[in-house]
Amino acid sequence: MQVHAPSTPRHPWWAVTAVSLATFSVVTTEMLPVGLLTPIAEALDTSTGTAGLMISLPALLAALFAPLVVISAGRLDRRALLCALLGLLVIANLGAAFAPTLGWMLATRVLVGLCMGGIWAIAGGLAVRLVATRSVGLATSLIFGGVAAASVLGVPLGALIGELFGWRWAFGSMALLGAAVLALHLAVIPGLPPSGTTTLRQFGHQLGNRALQRGLMLTFLLVAGHFIAFTFVRPLLLSVPGFDAGWVGPLLFGYGAAGMVGNFLVGIGAARRTRLTVSLIAAGLLLVPLLFLSIGESRLGGALALLAWGLAYGGVSVGLMTWMMKAAPGAVEVASALYVGAFNVGIASGAWLGGQVLDRLGLTANLWLTSGFAAAAVALCIAGRSGPTSLPSSPAPPSQPGSRRDGRS
Repeated sequence: MQVHAPSTPRHPWWAVTAVSLATFSVVTTEMLPVGLLTPIAEALDTSTGTAGLMISLPALLAALFAPLVVISAGRLDRRALLCALLGLLVIANLGAAFAPTLGWMLATRVLVGLCMGGIWAIAGGLAVRLVATRSVGLATSLIFGGVAAASVLGVPLGALIGELFGWRWAFGSMALLGAAVLALHLAVIPGLPPSGTTTLRQFGHQLGNRALQRGLMLTFLLVAGHFIAFTFVRPLLLSVPGFDAGWVGPLLFGYGAAGMVGNFLVGIGAARRTRLTVSLIAAGLLLVPLLFLSIGESRLGGALALLAWGLAYGGVSVGLMTWMMKAAPGAVEVASALYVGAFNVGIASGAWLGGQVLDRLGLTANLWLTSGFAAAAVALCIAGRSGPTSLPSSPAPPSQPGSRRDGRS
């Protein structure tokens, strides 16, 4: 196996910013229907629960595409791969803006799934290649800050654009943003030749890593539990606290701002005490649905519960990705692809299950089910003894079968 020397960016923090904008763009595109679910469902003549497929379908496909992209990329330069995926993201958003039917819309969401799996799998491990070792924690927080910023600006701004100009303009705006992010990548990202080829055997080897196994299970529980309720946050806010539709955008801005705070707090804490940090996130996500069930019927209580939700969930991406990087320091790209898979299976499962429960039992049942998933994650954090050890110190080739650099303890 030939190992290529990595390129050093002339302006590393501009490169980190570009990658952060890529995660922002793809996550905003994936989550955009959350704030627009009701008007899209009405325009495409379908139920709110069925419209939830716009979230679950790309998420499920992202789980499949993440490892496939890493394996099939071979010796392809990661910069070229990121740019190609950003180009596809522009096409997907344009297609969604003109979708005449639910079938057409879901076809564009297939492309979103490919972009989501590929961009996230590649971007997740780039911090160690773009900045010095001492700055990896901050760079990872910034890259995954794009996910939190998607909640701060992306989903709420999409909801606001939808309210003012119609939901199709929200997707059109994302196409324009994607094109701008692509141009930035071409300008500031250096060549990123692969550190080695990745095979199915290496994926199988890492699946035997106990710390990685626990991280993947925590990812699924926390993300699925979140999306059981959050996919339907608009009807939740309209029916439980009784907010008017015009309040949804501002409330989601508040949720996202709290998420940004959570992202950077966790980015600082997770690099040093990963397991404790993830345990606190799980406990916070257990508290949130209980707040909605207890004080959520008042507007003040509902707003406070939503802010607590943003603070707790904002750290999920960076906290769990730090867990993965520590669990497999010699195979960050493989661990990242597996993490993306688990994360998006969680999104797909949560959105689908939440839609089924919503159509049959209502929003209260969704909240109880969300609390059950979070409680299971808390139990897993408390009961388990295997956890991650240390962050990777430098770009490394994929681990070989038999390697002990897998973070087991």
